[in-house]
Amino acid sequence: MEDDEKVAANEATGGESAGPRVRAVAVPEAIRAPRQPVVLHAGHTRWPRPGRVASARYGDAMDQRPVPYVDALREHAERDPARLYVPGHKGGPGADPALVDAAGPRALEMDIPALIPGIDVGPEPTPFGLAQELAADAWGAKRSWFLLNGASQGNHAACLALRHSGRRPVVQRNAHSSVIDGAVLAGLEPTFVAPELDPDLGVAHCVTADALAAALDATPDAVGAICVSPTYFGACADVAALAEVAHSHGVPLVMDEAWGAHLRFSPELPASALESGADLVISSTHKIVGSLTQSAIVHLGHTELIDENVVDRVVTLLESTSPSALLTLSLDAARRLAATQGEELLAETLATLRDARERIRAIEGLDVLDERLVSPGVTGWDPLRLTVDVRATGITGQRCAALLRESADVYCELATETVIIGAFGMGGEAAPLADRFVSGLQHVVAGLGEQDPEHGVPFAVPPPWGPMEMVPRDAFLGPQEAVPIAAAAGRIASESLAAYPPGVPNVLPGERLTRETIDFIADTLEHGGYLRGASDRTLETIRVVIE
Repeated sequence: MEDDEKVAANEATGGESAGPRVRAVAVPEAIRAPRQPVVLHAGHTRWPRPGRVASARYGDAMDQRPVPYVDALREHAERDPARLYVPGHKGGPGADPALVDAAGPRALEMDIPALIPGIDVGPEPTPFGLAQELAADAWGAKRSWFLLNGASQGNHAACLALRHSGRRPVVQRNAHSSVIDGAVLAGLEPTFVAPELDPDLGVAHCVTADALAAALDATPDAVGAICVSPTYFGACADVAALAEVAHSHGVPLVMDEAWGAHLRFSPELPASALESGADLVISSTHKIVGSLTQSAIVHLGHTELIDENVVDRVVTLLESTSPSALLTLSLDAARRLAATQGEELLAETLATLRDARERIRAIEGLDVLDERLVSPGVTGWDPLRLTVDVRATGITGQRCAALLRESADVYCELATETVIIGAFGMGGEAAPLADRFVSGLQHVVAGLGEQDPEHGVPFAVPPPWGPMEMVPRDAFLGPQEAVPIAAAAGRIASESLAAYPPGVPNVLPGERLTRETIDFIADTLEHGGYLRGASDRTLETIRVVIE
């Protein structure tokens, strides 16, 4: 840590006494300086990108160098207090040696429970509260909440927040399964809007502004819109246009930006959802920025369309009363890394990936998705998902991913019938990873020889959805039974079915199953796809409502 960083960190944990050897945080004015927004087109506001020094372009911003929550935990642990509180490992002495060896002694010392004076209770803002304020400032939010059950918790919270205004959101059909779970929890009755499909690759992209407008027009009692950007494959929606459409209908735009927590921190990348006018944004911080797995943040935009107190209420409802200090401190630390070094780290990673794409294209039979993704509904592209088209090799993406594991110990994020995806982080020394990925692909392709194509029939657009006969919550929780899939046509589903590719849910709880949909899913599985959402992943049976 640099000397000035040490000073800032020490200042962030100093202050008024809150009991013997316990100090509450005193926040330097430099850390809490007000930010001045810059007004963009169509009434949207860009809030200052974070950094070490406030810029003339963006106005004042908080000093992003301190990690107040991390430092408060460290100060508490280094005092070696008598730990007459949970957890039972007591900072390490009560842990099995295997846990100590795997996690490390320091992690166990920092595994401190909630409600400790000088950490998350005491004079406001506590170090925990300040860490969340810094996150809001870094991402340009009105307020941010740390989540310890991933972006899934954020999607659940978003659904519960919208439920305070009514029951009818408009939801992008290829939303994450946690959005459907949130609809079940909240008792929502969603109207669905279809994304654009890529018939060549068999993947679902983004929703167009026109499609969202039509869906909102057809849902006059809509309480909000829930959309996704970036997608798993790196396609970025025109979020500004989606926000304009939602706001023109008087409803908030909720963006599942699980794969885009890093967008805020590089001018080389598409604008973030908050910068583009979204009202509530779910950010899976661990995916790219690098906090610990299962940690995430939900950000409230500078909006009056969603009540801050409602979001706080539903997040509290969903959170554990025993939050993990390790997950939380990872968010505080990842925020600082992104805010102070993100642009530099991303520049290096993006340069590495530009080179890797050219090297992969030089391998016979391979291509890489890039800005050519831009199409209706897709106005940008995030290159940190290195998506490789393997169709010309004669093998499927699933087979290519398996060969990479077996021959090079290289593990991909996702494989479909046509592509494999390597997910890169904001930092983490991208060059060695890219080298191993490229080398592994060279080895796999060189060993193929002549191949009979494994690909099945060309990708077909899924059939129309069956009619929604019940509220998803009622279908999911009501009387149900498992029946053979061959006998399920005409029954009401009590679970979700989403065939990959393209990943658009084909069946949701409450929808009536059609023979066309069942046949499409079965055909997708036969040709190397897979199924998400079903209790029986083999699709021999499906759970349906007892009518």
